Amino acid sequence: MFRYTIPLGSDSLPADVLKTDKSSCRKYGPCGVGEKALYLNSFYLDRRYYIPFSGVQRVFKRVAMSKGGFTGKGIFATLPYLVVVYEDGKEKQCLFKHEEQVDALLDDIRQHHPQMPLLSAAIEKKRAQRAAQEAARIRPTLTKEAQKQVHRLTKARAYLEERPALYDALSRSAKAKRINERSNPAYRWAALAIVLMGMAATLYGVYAITTKAGFGIYFTLFGLAGVFLFASANVLPTGKNNRRYIQRQWQEACDNMECFLKGYPNFPLPSRYAHPLTLTRMIRAIEDARAVTGEEALQIVKKDLQKINASVTVEQEEYDEIMTVKPMFLVENYR
Repeated sequence: MFRYTIPLGSDSLPADVLKTDKSSCRKYGPCGVGEKALYLNSFYLDRRYYIPFSGVQRVFKRVAMSKGGFTGKGIFATLPYLVVVYEDGKEKQCLFKHEEQVDALLDDIRQHHPQMPLLSAAIEKKRAQRAAQEAARIRPTLTKEAQKQVHRLTKARAYLEERPALYDALSRSAKAKRINERSNPAYRWAALAIVLMGMAATLYGVYAITTKAGFGIYFTLFGLAGVFLFASANVLPTGKNNRRYIQRQWQEACDNMECFLKGYPNFPLPSRYAHPLTLTRMIRAIEDARAVTGEEALQIVKKDLQKINASVTVEQEEYDEIMTVKPMFLVENYR
């Protein structure tokens, strides 16, 4: 099977090294991270291609918004991609089913290859410009009460960061719940119809090939394409993609977080919003003199998130924050 793993670019690995490395690679969705190379998918096959890390220039996430954007509407809601830049600026883009898989892969690379750039060149440039502007900006002088609140929120954030699995589950389950609630049921029926037509086309294609009726291969390929596309698009209802299962996962995440926060008296956030990024945005609101107390800062955060919709353009860093935090507020209707 390893001889069918194709190198991208001019760099390649010896066959025995490739076999060992691919067998032990850490899998994230259709891609994988080995010790020697990064494994990338084709349209049909997972980890079909590879690029030795010596040939990788940068790796980053790209998110395409479908119709509906931040509302969660649209058949796919968001389309997450892993983009790998290699050999004089060439790009390989890999579509993922779940955005958190891309994030996990990038975290893996960050841990094992800390020198690897994990942002696009354009984002790096914008971030440097913003950092320079932020350093030059004169911040308002905080009152003693505001300083006390910043310290309180910072301490609470540190406590939350001790259990990343809890707040990751809270954000992930809220996002799944929001998408499930807002998706038009007609999309699921349409996807099911296309999958059934794809299966019928595939069966006819196989029949046509065996009987030499002609054009059978085309029916087979297009049928398989339809089946694979919609089976992997998280549109069809499955054992883990139905309203009851998603509601249960979200409720369990809320209960687990509430249980954890019992060990922290007077936590400054309701458990349903407990995420380090929520506290970071609250701290930012106080430091910008838009709020003084934690309660006021939380209201500022809610108002800011409510202003973000599909017509608003934000940078990647801001987008990542919003897509992590906003679903938790949306499923609770900002209460």
